[in-house]
Amino acid sequence: MSREDAFNQIGRDAVKQNIYGTMSFLLSYPPFNQMETHHLAWMVEHCLLRFFGAGDSIIRPTAGPVQHFHIVKQGRVRGERLLAGQSAPETTFEISVGECFPLAALIGERATRTEHVAAEDTFCLMLPREDFQELVRLSSAFRDFALRGVSSLLDQVNQQAKRQAREAMGEMYSLETPLDRLALRNPVACEGATPIRSAVRRMHEASVGSIVVTDADAVPQGIFTLRDLRQLVAEGEMDLQQPISRVMTRAPCCLPVNATAFDAAIAMTREHIGHICVIRGQSLVGVVSERDLFALQRVDLVHLARAISNAANTAELVALRADIHRLVDNMLAHGASASQITHIITLLNDQTTVRVIELCLRQHGDPGVPFTWLCFGSEARREQTLHTDQDNGILFDAANDEEADRIRQSLLPLARQVNRMLADCGFTLCVGNIMAGNPELCLAQHEWRRRFKECIRSATPQNLLASSIFFDLRVVWGPREGAESLFHEVLELVADAPSFQLMLARNALAHKPPLGFFKGFRVSGRGDEKHTVDLKIQGLTPFVDAARILALANGIRETGTTQRLAQLKQRGVLDALDADAYEEAYQFIQLLRMQQHQSQESLQRAFSNRLAPASLNQLDQRILRESFRQAQRLQSSLSTRYQL
Repeated sequence: MSREDAFNQIGRDAVKQNIYGTMSFLLSYPPFNQMETHHLAWMVEHCLLRFFGAGDSIIRPTAGPVQHFHIVKQGRVRGERLLAGQSAPETTFEISVGECFPLAALIGERATRTEHVAAEDTFCLMLPREDFQELVRLSSAFRDFALRGVSSLLDQVNQQAKRQAREAMGEMYSLETPLDRLALRNPVACEGATPIRSAVRRMHEASVGSIVVTDADAVPQGIFTLRDLRQLVAEGEMDLQQPISRVMTRAPCCLPVNATAFDAAIAMTREHIGHICVIRGQSLVGVVSERDLFALQRVDLVHLARAISNAANTAELVALRADIHRLVDNMLAHGASASQITHIITLLNDQTTVRVIELCLRQHGDPGVPFTWLCFGSEARREQTLHTDQDNGILFDAANDEEADRIRQSLLPLARQVNRMLADCGFTLCVGNIMAGNPELCLAQHEWRRRFKECIRSATPQNLLASSIFFDLRVVWGPREGAESLFHEVLELVADAPSFQLMLARNALAHKPPLGFFKGFRVSGRGDEKHTVDLKIQGLTPFVDAARILALANGIRETGTTQRLAQLKQRGVLDALDADAYEEAYQFIQLLRMQQHQSQESLQRAFSNRLAPASLNQLDQRILRESFRQAQRLQSSLSTRYQL
């Protein structure tokens, strides 16, 4: 018997002598706690236990296809990879007790790309490759984990959140509910020639607030609501015998049956409407009202948006901001995703900004010059949380620099008033003065074009910092054409500037995910923030920066990080599985950040992005480590792509 065979036999005997203890250990960690007992027992019976001294290599890329599935039973394992331009390998991740490796290599029946080294004296449970493949076939829970990795862990967190929400608030639908489960069946409808009196009678008899006007094929042509009826009565010029087609709202908002309640809420909030037609193909099958969504979430999102848009003064807007906080509380309780919550927060923030501009125009007077209010950074990416500051600017048309100076002087007083009122509403003044009231950010289109060209042609530290802000750009108020034309030119400039792309890529590697040697995390901070990580700078920023450079380099117009990742996946720039893992990791870190902000607000503490990993439960700690590893993988991919 060879020495290797002898070690393996000793390892098998060690497991067999303590099968119950090994199973009890594994039941504390996913996915093993999700497996059928007999499948888990089968796995344990086929495992062996192996000791690795500190510094020992467990798996090497040069050793050929991986032969064992490893589970860390005691100790710690680090992944080391020699990156381009480095003389010594760099630790790219760490694996703690209860975690396993290397799934991707086993599934792909290939060698690992990273050397796995014992960071300290370590014991691993090892399952031979053939038995691993058999376990994938036998156990659906293990197969799901093996094929999906972090995705299946996130599913467990989401299911746990939903269970807790149901226990706390009772059974109800979620924002993920398809509209075909919410929509009113047999919706009240009529043809365009129907007299108003008859249409209103049908609405009254059915106790509904709307009637859909359809053609002979049941395709919606218009909608008539109680609000429309009140307006007709108020105007005093109502002939009830005239056809409903004369007074209906044409081209009603329609969503397909597989759209979600979240899609309907966003559409109602954005368009200031109270009813959505639900269609299959082109034909009407139902109607969803804001009342349905109110019952769904116990928060009247559409009413809140309408109240913001009609606020009479700053005091009303400030009061309504508290309702936004309560809305976020409810959405978190119902297990809404991070992207859903940030999308709605940004949408309501946009509407607050629009109302502030309208109130300031009323108070200050119309400057007589058309202008566009721009937002940058997280607001442009639709990734705002409750803790946000202002990043905005103004774009206008001018024939030359002299005219631009004259127009700028007429707009700056208004812009500064808007900035002040937004600050009163809770949008902190930007410490870097990235605000429309700054003359350097109240620019004519040709001046903005010149500024972007300067950023691209001269990659100074200041210009790189500006690029990370201004290259996420979106219109909040005013004409859109100028900004869209400007951004199209920016994409063309970036595509023709490989040296600028290289600088942006190098800049995107500046913020390293905080994976280190203290229980898997590299923690820092002082005072109350000792032993913490920065979820924004160290967790979210690596995804944001990498997605931005890849999107700009590939002519993608989307500004949101998740939307950019989706486009990069669709175009084949990123592998589909990698892109999904990056998005899930980003969403999880964002969700933790929002939950922390909500907790800080309830305790009346200052908002902070710093989190103590030790304060999380075991599953959340594991997923946070995996999420940081995904950030490392994305940065490593970017480094390889640009040969950094």
